[in-house]
Amino acid sequence: MDVYEAVTTRRAVRGFTDRCVPREVLERVMSAAAWAPSASNLQPWHIYVVTGGPLAELRKRAGERVDAGDAWDEPEYEQYPPALKSPYRERRSAFGEQRYGALGIARGDLEARQRAAAANWDFFGAPAALFCYIDRDLGLAQWSDLGMYLQTVMLLLRAEGLDSCTQMAWAKYRRTVAETLSPPQDLILFCGMSIGFEDAAVDCTRTGRAPLHETVTFVDDHRGPSG
Repeated sequence: MDVYEAVTTRRAVRGFTDRCVPREVLERVMSAAAWAPSASNLQPWHIYVVTGGPLAELRKRAGERVDAGDAWDEPEYEQYPPALKSPYRERRSAFGEQRYGALGIARGDLEARQRAAAANWDFFGAPAALFCYIDRDLGLAQWSDLGMYLQTVMLLLRAEGLDSCTQMAWAKYRRTVAETLSPPQDLILFCGMSIGFEDAAVDCTRTGRAPLHETVTFVDDHRGPSG
């Protein structure tokens, strides 16, 4: 699989088979992902890869919280600005409509949406997971490094025939994750990631992307700035 194919076939998969992901494959991916870029080579990511019994325990504990209707843990970072402006507000709304529409969930059916969201804490059935932490003393530039690292991981997973889904939702249950992983106190949980082989029986409609002219401006010798 070449890089273009890996990029264009990567998507957030929300349904996995229970087929085991070999340890050597995970080690190969994580070893290669270490070459992801970061400012001044700080490599600010702290990664936990979880499978087997520990993953089952984490899934159990999170499920118990879901069933009990426990409140989310207090946030340690802001996932979205409280007043999301255009065009980001419309893009987020379109994603929600597509995501829940594919599940047959009406816009106003909040209970059904919550049930669908609860699948996050079951890892969508995935047999492997990754948790990405960052030192709480680091700044915005280092947080952006996490994005480059995680994208590198996801593209390498595609090269291995695997799929994934990044999940900021796990930050809402960060205390439950910490009970299993025991991370140092100076780390913040950024996100989780479900990893495995896609279950083709589960609808994973891919979200569209904005047209090129909305996000890219070309400036060259032939004309001024243009979309």
